[in-house]
Amino acid sequence: MALCITSFLTAATRAAEPAAETIRLWKGDAPAALGTADHDVPVVFWWPATGVKEPTAAVVVCPGGGYGGLADHEGSDYAKWLNSQGIAAFVLRYRLGSKGYRHPVMLGDVSRAMRLVRAEHARLGVDPERVGVMGSSAGGHLALTLLTHGDDGDATAADPFDRQPSRATLGILCYPVVSMLAANGHAGSRRNLLGENPPEELVRELSGELAVNDETPPVFVWHTVEDKAVKLEGVLDLAASLRRHGRPFELHVYEKGAHGIGLGFKPYDGFTPERLHPWTVECRRWLGEQGFVGR
Repeated sequence: MALCITSFLTAATRAAEPAAETIRLWKGDAPAALGTADHDVPVVFWWPATGVKEPTAAVVVCPGGGYGGLADHEGSDYAKWLNSQGIAAFVLRYRLGSKGYRHPVMLGDVSRAMRLVRAEHARLGVDPERVGVMGSSAGGHLALTLLTHGDDGDATAADPFDRQPSRATLGILCYPVVSMLAANGHAGSRRNLLGENPPEELVRELSGELAVNDETPPVFVWHTVEDKAVKLEGVLDLAASLRRHGRPFELHVYEKGAHGIGLGFKPYDGFTPERLHPWTVECRRWLGEQGFVGR
């Protein structure tokens, strides 16, 4: 218990600190860029875990927002919580359907973020073998898409980043959009990601419950019964699929909690254990079991 309290207090002292660095995913224009405004330039905001022995584990964080916006409390707040566990965080500003982008641009952005963290691991002080992905709501769908479609990199690529794996070591999915199918999907996320009337084959390819495979990394998933925006049934289907494929996962379904609750309060202004949602306690334990905490 003393260790947990210390980490909460450490995080509280850093509550007002900004990200250490903003890193562009591509030095020039990103592939398929529609302009040069901020929303056309995918970046990661680097939150290093200070005061712990390097190299640390790292997590790329995908905020939610229905593929139409990016919720800060599901980005920077999560980064600060991860830092309190001794984990570096890289909050992804990926391109959005509300700005004219469609799949596979978003998957390309998160894949590039994973490759960047591994390619620059020495400078960033992270362990390239321990790089996870985390997302909430539509950001959870993007993280899940990476978990089911990640690759091992191209050893012959001219770009050294592209030689790195995009496959995550593990995933954390917070009240995620799982399916693009009409029955259990989220209409706004589907429209922003795939446009109007997407082909059925693409819809099925990007439905996480159908895309799970024998190489899907370990996953921590949580949701709430009270969530009215994203259906619990999609998460239950995902869990069943993970079980069928024999993939490691942990699922927590809580009775209380509206959609978008994040850490359990908004906005972030420092942690005390009683103010955090119970999922954070369970996730910390699970991360420790996965070797992401406590080294």
